[in-house]
Amino acid sequence: MTTNSVMRVPDPARAAAPDRLPSRRGDRIFAGTARTAAITIVVILAGVSLFLFVTSLPGLSGHNEMTQGKSFAAWVAPLLFGTVLASTLALLIAVPLAIAVALFISHYAPRRVASGLGYVIDLLAAVPSVVFGLWGSTWLATQLKPVYAWLATHASFIPFFKGPASATGRTMFTVGVVLAVMILPIMTAICREVFLQTPRLHEEAALALGATRWEMIRMTVLPYGRSGIVSAAMLGLGRALGETMAVTLVLSVGGGISFNLISPSNPATIPANIALNYPDATGVGVNTLIASGLVLFVLTFAVNAAARAVLARRKDFAGANG
Repeated sequence: MTTNSVMRVPDPARAAAPDRLPSRRGDRIFAGTARTAAITIVVILAGVSLFLFVTSLPGLSGHNEMTQGKSFAAWVAPLLFGTVLASTLALLIAVPLAIAVALFISHYAPRRVASGLGYVIDLLAAVPSVVFGLWGSTWLATQLKPVYAWLATHASFIPFFKGPASATGRTMFTVGVVLAVMILPIMTAICREVFLQTPRLHEEAALALGATRWEMIRMTVLPYGRSGIVSAAMLGLGRALGETMAVTLVLSVGGGISFNLISPSNPATIPANIALNYPDATGVGVNTLIASGLVLFVLTFAVNAAARAVLARRKDFAGANG
């Protein structure tokens, strides 16, 4: 039997490659706009980095009116210490609270309560930092003064509460509480979304094996969201490192390096020091403040880069999400 048709053998390379979509003007415009936006962000970041580096060079030598005769390293060390101390304290307070609130919203609260509570938490991100600063300096500091007095009397053997207690309450611990409230929304939002992405199959399997709700969360939800929790903490840390107005309004600066969290002598932070001294700075003093800003920029960039690296290494559990 003769056939006029010839069987064609499909080309594997051609079959594997999807057909090229026709290029339309709208697609080209959108692609060009997106590419331009990405390049613009990189150029802005490079420009800011170059500006900070070039402008800070005269101030890196130190020994000027801003550093009061000290070297730049000796002058910026207490500021860097205060910045890291305040941010770390805020992180220690905010991380457990953010995890607890996120778990309550995602696995314990009724849907209507969870929706309302999530909305209220997200609203905290819209409050200006100056409002948090006013709240911390006028109300929170006053409320914490008796607590500081009690700690100085009964827990002075701990270096963090050695005392004497501040008479105003505007201490490093108060700053840590204010910063913790400020970074709580972003941390809670990230943790909540990660917890909600836990495969339903894993949760139901744990419950089917007789686990309680907390055991199910401990065995499935928390391990699944570990990388997300770390990323949320590091993003919150980056936010706390750069906070300016709230710290400026709350903290009573005494200078030096001290681990005492309740005394009136507190190390300043880099952003607060720039905000307080920049209006009156002249000459090389301006360059010195910009050099401290360069130190803060490098520190914040490193924290955010580490957070992105953790997110990139995140591996989801295998399984259905239904």
